[in-house]
Amino acid sequence: MFVHSRRRIAAPIAVTALASGVILAGIPASAAPVTTTFGTSCLATPSAVAGPTTQSQSGSVIVDAPESVGAGETFEVTIQPGPIAFPGSASGATVQNVSRIKVDVDVPANATLVEATIVPGTSAGLSGVAPNILRVNENGNVDPNGTILRLSGNNQVIGNSPSSSINSEGGIVVKATGKNVDGSNNADGYTQFQLPQVKAILTAGDSGDVAMKVRTGGSAGAWNNDRNFLTFLPKATLVITAWAPTRCTPRDAENGPLNSGAGPLATTRIIEADKATTTTVVGPANAKNGTPVTLSANVSGGANGGTVQFFDGDNPLGDAVPVTGGSASISPTFTEDGPHSITASYSGAPGFLASTSASAKIVTVTTDAPPDAVTTTATVSPSTAKVGQDVNLTAKVDPQGTGGTVDFIVDGTETLTATVGTDGVAIAPYTFTSTGTHKVVAKFTGSPGFAPSAAPAFPVSVTTPAPADVETSTVLDAVGTVQKNTPVTLKATVDPAGATGKVQFKVGDTLIGGPVDVVNGVATVPATFYNSGTYSVTAEFVGGSGYTSSASAPQTLTVPGDTDGGPGGGTGSLDLGTLFGSLGG
Repeated sequence: MFVHSRRRIAAPIAVTALASGVILAGIPASAAPVTTTFGTSCLATPSAVAGPTTQSQSGSVIVDAPESVGAGETFEVTIQPGPIAFPGSASGATVQNVSRIKVDVDVPANATLVEATIVPGTSAGLSGVAPNILRVNENGNVDPNGTILRLSGNNQVIGNSPSSSINSEGGIVVKATGKNVDGSNNADGYTQFQLPQVKAILTAGDSGDVAMKVRTGGSAGAWNNDRNFLTFLPKATLVITAWAPTRCTPRDAENGPLNSGAGPLATTRIIEADKATTTTVVGPANAKNGTPVTLSANVSGGANGGTVQFFDGDNPLGDAVPVTGGSASISPTFTEDGPHSITASYSGAPGFLASTSASAKIVTVTTDAPPDAVTTTATVSPSTAKVGQDVNLTAKVDPQGTGGTVDFIVDGTETLTATVGTDGVAIAPYTFTSTGTHKVVAKFTGSPGFAPSAAPAFPVSVTTPAPADVETSTVLDAVGTVQKNTPVTLKATVDPAGATGKVQFKVGDTLIGGPVDVVNGVATVPATFYNSGTYSVTAEFVGGSGYTSSASAPQTLTVPGDTDGGPGGGTGSLDLGTLFGSLGG
């Protein structure tokens, strides 16, 4: 991975000469190599005889990698170290060997490492521990999530490893033989050896570049650090055995900054996959016949370019419109009343897939949208209540048949919402918990064709029930759907069963007959309904001596019209005089 130009280095001390004399020859060209030439400076720190010595030489790294790959594509990067040479002697000392050789490369970002392996049969002159590729972390420990690929003899190096030493042979060992890689004698007495070829298989990420770099991040880029990308341990003898642990970084001189060797040595560009898009139609729910209306199609995913074709049903709505900043708009004029089903189809653009709106935008066109009718709201009851007594807050909206809801606001804090029935009445159950005069405001929220309105604050005088009075509760049986002209019986149950008093049944705020006696906790009343619609039915118990009063929660009563399958005449308007055929009691 790392190559020096070949030249002799003279030094007065054998170990120093050995450390500075380690050189790497040229690397054979690969299929599509990328070569970066840069200076490399090393510091040898002999264990005896001499002090630290610095040596700087010009070197290069060659990486064979594709220029570009698709997002998510698996590809191969090959790194071939060139022949490395060291002298047989220096300054009278005899070189024995070089061991604990290590070269570190960063695991590239924007890619997932599938595997890294040694290519068999591509090394020469090596002994000791067989070279292998390990994935290690910043501390040099084997780690499946580590950020460094290490070429070494099973992690036996001079430092930054659990198998470190600076005064013993280990890892990859190259004995001094004075021979070239091909086995011929070297005229200069140098020993050549070849580190193996390394093959890394990577899977590209979604975007960006995959850059191969030697290890220089953090303290690995500092001078004379065990984390430096290239380290080794020369051994020589003169009178004594001396060791010279050596550490190298890509810089032109000891005091110089990191140079281009610390940058990307080969870069593979990731070609992003076309991004999926989602097209959504935005526009008003209603439009007037003959008046232009703006419809927009929003294309997600950052799309810029391409066109959107709008459709009204199956018919193109105008011409295709260019997409700018992820949006396209048109302003058609509809000339036909009724619902229009608007969809949009995005054509796609370089880097972006086509898409069609998943659901239609319904635009209802009318000739003249009628103005909202004025409404009035009045709070009807109750005017008095007892603490803990179940009551029904009742309001009436005029005109009847508006639909919508009424919000009851108690003392400006609590809000209860009730549906407005066909008779214009809305009822919400409530229980006051304190005495005094409480203010209830009823607000009609409005409905299609009807304007909102509000009633003035309605005072409710709440007092404490007699201490001896027994609390009661009243439950009205579910009413559900009742056919027109068909007699039914409404039933209310009062608890406790022995409570005395009467029950008044109501539809909205209209009484159904008169009060009905409670017998064994039950009160009933017969009724026949003539007008279709939806109403709220309640039962209010007025307790006799010794019992509190209570009111049931409202039950929904539905009377179908002719179109709903019910018997009798048409729905017509609500006529309270004919709403009930028989009022029992």
